[in-house]
Amino acid sequence: MKFTMSPQPQDPISPLAAFAGFIGIFGIFLYFTGWVYRWAYFGFFELEVTTLNLPTESFLLVPIQVILGDLEKIFQALLVAIITILLIHLNLWLVQIPKLSNQPTGKKASLYLLVDKVHKSFPLRLLRRLTNLFPDPFRRELIIVAWILAALFQLAQWHGTADAFRDAVDSTSTQPMVTLVSPSDKLTLGRNLDDLITDPSLKGSRIIGDVKQFEAIRGRETNNTSQNRVWRLLIENGNWVYLFPAMPRDTKPDQHPPLLAVNTGDGRVQLLILSRPKRNP
Repeated sequence: MKFTMSPQPQDPISPLAAFAGFIGIFGIFLYFTGWVYRWAYFGFFELEVTTLNLPTESFLLVPIQVILGDLEKIFQALLVAIITILLIHLNLWLVQIPKLSNQPTGKKASLYLLVDKVHKSFPLRLLRRLTNLFPDPFRRELIIVAWILAALFQLAQWHGTADAFRDAVDSTSTQPMVTLVSPSDKLTLGRNLDDLITDPSLKGSRIIGDVKQFEAIRGRETNNTSQNRVWRLLIENGNWVYLFPAMPRDTKPDQHPPLLAVNTGDGRVQLLILSRPKRNP
């Protein structure tokens, strides 16, 4: 007597499990988009996002602003989604060998020869050999996820840099104007409230780095709308307050304002000037 074992039927995936998996993947995409956006935004001001103690949930909310901020951003997101879908289909077609049941004739024959020539080219043969190392379902998902992450990276980086430049220019900035008041013996930059004309005393101060950066700010610490000079608050994070002088309307996209980081911890005030290095034309 011969016994055979029938394969066990696989349990179908429950809708709740599928929905939970979708939410998990969607959350990863949201966090990735929010992190890249803030990395590009604060990077414009030469500030590393990893040095800021930003709450994790805030990175999940930033993509709403990036994608659904206004009608223009919604249109751009839809355009990027359409292009990404087309690139995914093209990539999936390139890694697969076309199979035809019948030999085409006429005009279709020339098209078939062209497609066959493209698929037999060395770059595509190399690409197929690399992708064939993975199972077919995993290979398809890998291509789809890779293109989605690339599209989200480009979209978030572009919006982050564009929004940072918008906030750096005074006439379009959405950042609030700021006034910082500190004891004169704890802040080397600034103007004396009793006499805004005289320079503050620098007795006993030390400086490391570019003196020209320091001199470029000293004497320009107060707002002056006639000279297009307005100080704005970038972010307040822990004991650090980050300030920058907004730039005029005719500023070029490759220009960046200096960032003034003020440490107010332990009753003392320390200064750190961050600025993008100048490149020779």
